[in-house]
Amino acid sequence: MGKNLQLIVKTGDQEGAGTDANVYVILEDEKGVSTPRVKLDKIFYNDLERCKKDTYNMDCPENFGKVSVMRLRRDASGIADDWFCDYIHVEDRRVNKKGTSKNSNSKSTRTYYNSPSLYNTTSDQRDIYFFPIHRWIEHSHEYVFNEFAVCLPQHDPCPEPRRSDLEAKRRSYQYTVHSPGMVAQIENLPSDEKFSEEYYWTFATEKLNLLAKTKLIEWTTNKWRTLDDLRKVYNESLGEPKCMSVWQEDWWFGLQRLQGVNPNVIAACKKIPEKFAVTEETVSGLLDDMSLAEALEKNKLFICDLEITEGLPHKDNAELASPFALFYLNKEDKLLPVAIQLKQQGGADNPVYTPKDPANTWLVAKMFYNNAEAQHHQALTHLGYTHLLMEGVVICTHRNLSPSHPLFKLMAPHFLFLLAINTRGLEKLVSPGGWVDNCMTQGLEGIFEHMRRGFERWSFEREGQVEKELEARGVLDKDILPYYPYRDDAIPLYNAIKKYVGTIVRHHYDTPDKLSGDYELKWWREELVKPRDQNGVGLKDIPGNAEEGFTSVEQVVDTISSIISICSLGHAAANFQQYEQYSFVPNYPGILFGEIPKEKRNYTEEDLMALLPSKRMTLDIMVITKLLSNRGTKSLGDFEMQYLYDPVGVNAAKEFQKDLKRLSLEMKKRNIDRQWEFEWLDPEIVPNSISV
Repeated sequence: MGKNLQLIVKTGDQEGAGTDANVYVILEDEKGVSTPRVKLDKIFYNDLERCKKDTYNMDCPENFGKVSVMRLRRDASGIADDWFCDYIHVEDRRVNKKGTSKNSNSKSTRTYYNSPSLYNTTSDQRDIYFFPIHRWIEHSHEYVFNEFAVCLPQHDPCPEPRRSDLEAKRRSYQYTVHSPGMVAQIENLPSDEKFSEEYYWTFATEKLNLLAKTKLIEWTTNKWRTLDDLRKVYNESLGEPKCMSVWQEDWWFGLQRLQGVNPNVIAACKKIPEKFAVTEETVSGLLDDMSLAEALEKNKLFICDLEITEGLPHKDNAELASPFALFYLNKEDKLLPVAIQLKQQGGADNPVYTPKDPANTWLVAKMFYNNAEAQHHQALTHLGYTHLLMEGVVICTHRNLSPSHPLFKLMAPHFLFLLAINTRGLEKLVSPGGWVDNCMTQGLEGIFEHMRRGFERWSFEREGQVEKELEARGVLDKDILPYYPYRDDAIPLYNAIKKYVGTIVRHHYDTPDKLSGDYELKWWREELVKPRDQNGVGLKDIPGNAEEGFTSVEQVVDTISSIISICSLGHAAANFQQYEQYSFVPNYPGILFGEIPKEKRNYTEEDLMALLPSKRMTLDIMVITKLLSNRGTKSLGDFEMQYLYDPVGVNAAKEFQKDLKRLSLEMKKRNIDRQWEFEWLDPEIVPNSISV
């Protein structure tokens, strides 16, 4: 025997991940031949510490074949015996099959191992074997892992530690519902979910840097005097948002519905709602040569209806509209606003505003509409339907799917830092005296009520799937709405995710009994749909049924695709252009002061400025939206941590990366001819997870 196997052992970056315990490893080949037990210990060296990668040499019997199984255990010795192991890779240093020494010039996977690419697991000539562990190693068990450490629970060679690990996870990942109608959230943030030291420092430092840049601004008065005064401040601090030169234009107001931060409100208008007091006379001259009836008949009208904001609590000195906005698709296929009603019920004190009104009268109506939509964007499109809704899914996944489960490994890269950013976000942004409370019209009480209403409406069958959500609004068909960058980029990206998910899911459930026998998957689905007041996530319309769980593989594919999509493209579309939309406050005001207009009076520039927040509040809006617009994790498909090492998983990820690269090029080409650049769903910009 000789020291011809080398172990590469990576300890996790979790708090307390390092260990003083004695750790032991035994390897077996495909015939059951075992190596002697080796203790992972180096003399005069503090190994197995947090985030460290250590190497150890092992004896190997002469007749030892390919590495197939790893047996792993630790004792309880030392002051700190807990240990979180990310992975153990085994490098075979023996002469390969062709008799070529590793010291020769022949290529080996040792060079591949150091590559940032996905590790090769398909070649017969490979010399590295992969055991992704991704868990705390308890001293009371011997863990048995097949290579790649991925299997369904009914096939696990060592089920008892798996069940014990999940029981520990359930104790650590506990649900709480902070108030009636709200979603399930984490009761106490597990140490495993805290930001890594590097990421936390980067986040905190960036905020300090942004604040430092704004120190250059002279805050001589509390309020802005003119729009020019407001414009000047961006050049001197955080940079000009591109909309500053066009924010008053009607075509820009139309574009905001199609490629702004809230692109999922616009809907096809088949009939003018009874509450919306639009008549032929109201829009005469605004529909090219069409009548209102003809425009409806020819699918040329679109509507935004924000009735969900009606009656929401709001700040005392800032009223909140619940508006309708009507848009016309003109002969040049440009979407133009033709009517806005700022409250749901028409009446003498709630006129319908049109572009025929005085310029500033119409402008103020658009600002109050955008102010209401900004409340919807932050409460639902951004915070509610991505951050908070997915928080319950993350908790449920940890509670019910083992780190060895293929679906855990598939979803895990898209959950990175989500619980941590939500915990911090609630502390810093959505809390008494926080950013939402100070800088949004709805304030803290209003945003929680807004979210309650939205959570009651959310359905997997509609909001959970990109094409179905577009179809529900009547805007899926390009013949009806030709220019819609959000739709045109989101659909192919969703389909690429679904293709990737489908390849992996169908592989692991290639027979009906594998699906029906997966009790962890049944637990997972059961808790996803269980009401929140019964310690569940409370998602509506998840496919399957209570007795059997998921009844087809395609139901699993759809569910996982939806979750990964929301954590990546859904959040990216809602989040990363916040500075571009919000920072120049008149463009997309999170807050406006004063009453909602009740009559068509003209507005001076002084009147406009009186609606806007103070200089100090403007600074807060600039800094927070700039911070939120910074990307956190790596680009979609470029995973921070590799969980799937089996050949099907590795090849699916490689194909996914190719598809994403292809999509990125196609989106860049589309942007050349677009009315306004839309880069937010380019796979190079979309991150893996919700981490800001």
